[in-house]
Amino acid sequence: MKPTLLILAAGMGSRYGGLKQMDELGPSGESIIDYSVFDAIRAGFGKVVFVIREDFAQAFKDRFEPRLKGKIETAYVNQSIEKIPAGFSVPEGRQKPWGTGHAMLMAKEEIDTPFAIINADDYYGKDSYAQAFGFIQNSKNNSEYAMIGYALKNTLSEHGTVSRGVCASDSDNYMTSVIERTKIGKEGDKIFFYEDDYKEELSGEEPVSMNFWIFKPEFFTHLENGFIEFLKKRGSELKSEYYYNVPANDMVQAGTAKVKIISTPAQWFGVTYQEDKPLVKAALDELHASGVYPKNGLWG
Repeated sequence: MKPTLLILAAGMGSRYGGLKQMDELGPSGESIIDYSVFDAIRAGFGKVVFVIREDFAQAFKDRFEPRLKGKIETAYVNQSIEKIPAGFSVPEGRQKPWGTGHAMLMAKEEIDTPFAIINADDYYGKDSYAQAFGFIQNSKNNSEYAMIGYALKNTLSEHGTVSRGVCASDSDNYMTSVIERTKIGKEGDKIFFYEDDYKEELSGEEPVSMNFWIFKPEFFTHLENGFIEFLKKRGSELKSEYYYNVPANDMVQAGTAKVKIISTPAQWFGVTYQEDKPLVKAALDELHASGVYPKNGLWG
């Protein structure tokens, strides 16, 4: 059975100023999602599940369904703030859903194979999907997961701070911890993460999560249990977010799971800010010109 690609595409794009999920960045009007699915198909993935929002669901389907029909099985699920376990309620004043862990849970009923999960607005490169597929083919342990790791210095924006999961690993490249740093940026030639009035310098060589992980279906049970505990502790907060790497890290710390950090030479880039857009367009143009992608566009 071929693996599944899960794409988190329900983001609101507040820093970008619009729906970057469908922004045309490639030379033939491709979005970053087009490249993700194209690379996944040629790596061997058999299904793609999109987590989207109801307010743009039809426009999203109208855009991607004609391109993907006959090429890969597709499914769409909506993330909404009200979709939480029984016994909990949405606090008055909360406006945004509950984060990537909540988004991932929306796809639980659509996934029964090992799967990779990615962001809709990040370009991960051909090699990353090939490596993910290879890991899935070779890993037989239901409690062994993986993460495609990038050097922190290669994942920053010139136009503001970014959020990254900073990882530590053992000598066999299995993760020992991952800490979500929600504000990382550059000051001159140095890199810092910031938290309230505190800042700490980073080397730039740290492997970071760009939210390209590989899981087995059994992980959904741990994810759901973790979300219930999160809601008990932080469900009343108006801006709290539940990240799917939190239960993964908890399992690593408890010794009930292992996460392989897979290094890739693939180029990563994303569109966090509008100012990133020209750089991304130029990079994609070059990838087509060099033959990584068809010169006449991804879908012919």
